[in-house]
Amino acid sequence: MPREAFERSIEEINKRIISMGAASVEALQKAMHAFRERELDAAKKIKKADADIDAQQLQIEDLVATTMATQQPVATDLRLLLCSIKMAAELERSADYAAHLAKATKFFAGEPQWRQTEMIEQMVQIGATMITGTVQAFISRSALQARQVALMDDQIDHIHKSLIKEMVMLLGSRPEDAEKVAKFIQVSGYLERLGDHMTNACESIIYMVEGIHMELNL
Repeated sequence: MPREAFERSIEEINKRIISMGAASVEALQKAMHAFRERELDAAKKIKKADADIDAQQLQIEDLVATTMATQQPVATDLRLLLCSIKMAAELERSADYAAHLAKATKFFAGEPQWRQTEMIEQMVQIGATMITGTVQAFISRSALQARQVALMDDQIDHIHKSLIKEMVMLLGSRPEDAEKVAKFIQVSGYLERLGDHMTNACESIIYMVEGIHMELNL
């Protein structure tokens, strides 16, 4: 009976991690749409989504704490529970970056589309794929998949560095747009850190599965 109760708790944690991952991806995609199309009303709605995801994180933490206190988990169980807390935290941070992207929409309201928006969109697409893949690796308890997902962080880093170079060159010819250039670089930096957070989550999955600490993408 105690083990059955533990398994039910883990099943509930899995469901909530899946839900949180899906909500984070949706927030990121909607934020990108608002940023690309300059839709201020759509951007404002991301704030509520971020608050909902924050609440989901707290619910997962409470569930993990209750499970630890009542189910007497063994070593491998503890790694799973600790990874669950890490997953929730990293997903929450990803949703924060979606909110930051949405907030940047107001800086470009009424502006013609910047070509570098395509680079931001590429980073968003890779970031969304990383979130989905990380959640799948957690649910399937796959260290191999975690390692594969983490490799995508290099793609985001490459685009981020390229965008910075383009923006520095653009600033030379359009100094009047210095604030907007800075905002573009800031948004790109948010997405670069999103990739880092998913990499951290993948490292936690590897620890959960294999019991070893590993730093990926050094």
